Amino acid sequence: MRKVEAIFVLAGVAVAAFVVARSFHPTPVPPEPVPGWAYPVPPPPSGPAAKPDNSTLKALPGSKVQFTEAGANTPGTPADWYPEDHPAMPQVVAHARKPQTYACAYCHLPNGQGRPENASLAGQPAAYLFEQVMAIKDGHRKTSEPRMGSIRNMVRVAQLVSPEDARIAADYFSRLKYRKWIRVVETDTVPKFQVDSHNMAMPLPSGGSEPLGSRIIEMPEDVERVELRDSHSGFVAYVPRGAIARGEKLVKSGNGAAPCSSCHGPSLKGIGNVPALAGRSPITIVRQLYDIRHGTRTGDAVEPMKAEVAHMTAEDRVDIAAYLASLTP
Repeated sequence: MRKVEAIFVLAGVAVAAFVVARSFHPTPVPPEPVPGWAYPVPPPPSGPAAKPDNSTLKALPGSKVQFTEAGANTPGTPADWYPEDHPAMPQVVAHARKPQTYACAYCHLPNGQGRPENASLAGQPAAYLFEQVMAIKDGHRKTSEPRMGSIRNMVRVAQLVSPEDARIAADYFSRLKYRKWIRVVETDTVPKFQVDSHNMAMPLPSGGSEPLGSRIIEMPEDVERVELRDSHSGFVAYVPRGAIARGEKLVKSGNGAAPCSSCHGPSLKGIGNVPALAGRSPITIVRQLYDIRHGTRTGDAVEPMKAEVAHMTAEDRVDIAAYLASLTP
């Protein structure tokens, strides 16, 4: 089949999926607990938080600059360890536009790789990124766990950002190349962990392990580097045994709906203003599937997904996310 014909076939399948979704009337969603592992919330603090050190300069492999621990964790003016990795950051990306808020590059990193508590933005379609910021701003994109601080911070930023600045940031991140960032490991156990103040699972210094069960747990490959917000140090995702193979079948079959490739592209790397899924954070994917299923993420952009998530079980979400995260972006 010629390339042009293939594009029209793919577009036709996507349109058919959209038409089905628009006419889809879901049955009431049965009660289902929020999967706390996908929406990490730290325990209440036992005392005042320790202030990060602001006296000792830190260095990272391959970086020509140095920052203190406090300097690397300044939300309004985030550290850029590898400025040669990316084009010059626009002001809205590099600096908070309002006091007491966050710069885009603090949470999503200057190269857009992102972290499990937020999202990877690098290489996503500019139209999609802008659309999602506006959906958060107008209340169409909410969360099933409002206690999650990283999500609350994004809501505040979206409410304050102008559409013009949102377009500038979306264009910047869309032009970055997303690289392999997550190592997926099938296992029965996971290192014992605690959730830190950034809504991230961190292995306990004392070591030990616990049963994984039907969860996905994402942790830093290198805790110290991630705590310094190193945009070259990625994550490991522990998933249940067999999840990748089960997820592949669900993704390719559609599990009673349209295959994921009909909208997200043949390699699941996005097409048009539909986002890429390949190689992205699995717990981020689980959060979105859960939010759409339970009506906390709404609007025209998610209408085609309603039929897709209607019959997904909690186990299906885990398997789908594990498979997608295992793919090469």
